[in-house]
Amino acid sequence: MSTASLPTKPVLVPGGRASWLTLGAVLFTALWLLPVVLIALSALSTKAQILSWPKSFFATDAYTLDTLKYFIGFAGVWPALLNSVKVASLTMVMATLLGAPAGYALARYLFRGDQLYRLIIVMTRAFPLAILALPLITRFIEWGIYDTVFGVAVVHTALALPFAILVTSSLFMGIPRELEEAALTLGCSSLGAFARIVVPLALPGIVATMIFSFVISWNEVFAATLLTLHERTLTAFLFTTLEEAPLHFRFAGAFLMIVPPIVFIFLVRKYLFSMWGISNR
Repeated sequence: MSTASLPTKPVLVPGGRASWLTLGAVLFTALWLLPVVLIALSALSTKAQILSWPKSFFATDAYTLDTLKYFIGFAGVWPALLNSVKVASLTMVMATLLGAPAGYALARYLFRGDQLYRLIIVMTRAFPLAILALPLITRFIEWGIYDTVFGVAVVHTALALPFAILVTSSLFMGIPRELEEAALTLGCSSLGAFARIVVPLALPGIVATMIFSFVISWNEVFAATLLTLHERTLTAFLFTTLEEAPLHFRFAGAFLMIVPPIVFIFLVRKYLFSMWGISNR
């Protein structure tokens, strides 16, 4: 009997180690959720509840939707939210379409200077964006993309592209080259083998790359503030309008910033789970 036909057994973790791993996972989750929960409770609290001390989070009369409703109805919030969704979606698509082929080339082809190329990709993340502010504004005005959704998405793509290239490169390196060669012998072209064999196997990692690109664009505020005047994203809008706002309105803005990424990650969670071999039902 060949070893390939033998059933695989799950790896058993000793009881004591499993307990520590479970405890660590619970603590990590609690630390991650604590700020989210506090922001959500503060966004739904009355002004008196936010300013009171000690706080009574379990009081039934301490919560109201009035602050959140007023903030959502504030002029400019919905256009800024829509611009954030557009910019993040464009960034996600462009970073994946540009990063995946570059990562595939790094994983499959050897060329002189490939290690230096990887180093340069990483170094681009260390370059201060503030130094490029004036040249970017001047060039974008010349190109006619200043104060546009596409212009902001271009800068956000440049910020997310190094991560997309390096992650997809690691994904493609883990896929055996023999699978593509077998597809080529069966009549597939190089592009067909990539689309039918490599992409489905790397899909969970590609989706994780898309999620990270989306979150980078959604949370970025510096470039979005400098490159827009009217077509501001939600982060830029909150940064410029809520500086002098009361504290409870700031919490409402923070809550509105947190919800869309969480919903987006929840919708694509099955791809993240499958990336680590976790079943999702």
